[in-house]
Amino acid sequence: MSLPAFSRLPVAVDLPLLLQALTQLGESAWVAHFNSDYYAGEWSGVALISASDALGELAPGKGEAVARKPWLEDPKWSYGLQGLPLEIRSARLLRLGPGGRIHEHRDYDLGAPDADRRLHIPLLSPPDVEFMLDGQRIPMKAGECWFLDLSRPHSVDNWGDRARVHLVLDCRPNAWLEQQIAAGLPSTPAPGLGRAAVALEQFRQWLERDPQLCRELQAQTDSEGFITRTLERAAAHGLHFARSDLCAAMARGRRNWNQPWTA
Repeated sequence: MSLPAFSRLPVAVDLPLLLQALTQLGESAWVAHFNSDYYAGEWSGVALISASDALGELAPGKGEAVARKPWLEDPKWSYGLQGLPLEIRSARLLRLGPGGRIHEHRDYDLGAPDADRRLHIPLLSPPDVEFMLDGQRIPMKAGECWFLDLSRPHSVDNWGDRARVHLVLDCRPNAWLEQQIAAGLPSTPAPGLGRAAVALEQFRQWLERDPQLCRELQAQTDSEGFITRTLERAAAHGLHFARSDLCAAMARGRRNWNQPWTA
């Protein structure tokens, strides 16, 4: 079975019960995410279930699934997921604080045909959070359950003043889960554009109308100089996107250019 990039599963979780469990966690339960190079701001997590051989409780692994203290001490976590016949290898709460950003990256371990399927269940999902997958904004709402192919490029921005919290499950593939992923596709909301993507497109249109700016940027003889000058000129024009957004757009452009020659 060929997996889609994303699908909103036609299943229900007990969101009020899961939120009750979330509010009962103390601040000391949250630890900084181990991928410190991948984010800016506050990105932290709580391990509920993790692999026995994981380097840290928030890190991936292939060993036996071990229930951690928050899961064992509060049955609301498992009750909130009742009715979902999942073989959970890991369950984590991941919190992105206000103004936080998870830079674009890929989770290559999820790309194999028999890899775990990653599900996201938003618990706190403010409207100013943008989850970008393959350059598209995924419109996840609190209480929904989404399959996401995160072996593809993805990033997250929290533009608002409230934290985003997702319950993230890594599950072994089984017939029920594959069926739900396929069944959810017809009703999955269409993706949208993120703020950075809109600003980049406006900058591209400006370039088409301004030959002098094109010559100015083409005169940059190295990529760092090009990136720095592009960000300066865009900001002066009221267009705001980050260095990582520009680099990701440049990488996508190279992939699109190479694809006809390598197909």
